[in-house]
Amino acid sequence: MAKCDYCGKEVAFGIKVSHSHRRSNRTWKPNVKRVKAIVNGSPKRVHACTRCLRSGKVQRAV
Repeated sequence: MAKCDYCGKEVAFGIKVSHSHRRSNRTWKPNVKRVKAIVNGSPKRVHACTRCLRSGKVQRAV
């Protein structure tokens, strides 16, 4: 599951272009970690991207 439960960041689609300009489809996946966080006062496993973990949006459970 490549989707953050906090910011909603998910897989993005685009086109890879080679040096000879041949085009093929590609994906960008967010760096999502499965961490234990405090949700509504109780610890729960959630999927959070590293940007949300770093910025402090996720309150980690010990």
